[in-house]
Amino acid sequence: MTSFISHTTVNATDAYALSEWWRQLLDYVDDPADPNEPGHEECLIMSRDGRHKVLFIEVAEPKGAEWNRLHFDLRPADGTRDAEVERVIGLGGKPVADLRQPDGTGWVVFQDPEGNEFCVLRSEEELKRTR
Repeated sequence: MTSFISHTTVNATDAYALSEWWRQLLDYVDDPADPNEPGHEECLIMSRDGRHKVLFIEVAEPKGAEWNRLHFDLRPADGTRDAEVERVIGLGGKPVADLRQPDGTGWVVFQDPEGNEFCVLRSEEELKRTR
């Protein structure tokens, strides 16, 4: 017998708002059987094929050192890392550290609207070109 990851859970002070931000960034969808609405304390989003799910759960206290850290590494589905970095900035992502290198390697660390960190990596196509 084995286990599998059902979904990734993210603590949030506003589960709906944060799920909407990530839904737009990842091009995910709500669960059609239980769509998210303002005021919901639990909001689930999923990839369009339903294989990956992220659950946002409302907690009373803001992000702090006592919370478990959660970190997404995002790889552009199409386009380039640099184009995705600009898109994330346009959506309100806050750059924290730019670790891009002159040879094209590296990534950029961001914070989402509630301060959770995530990285934008190179696309699969960009990886192939440097291997």
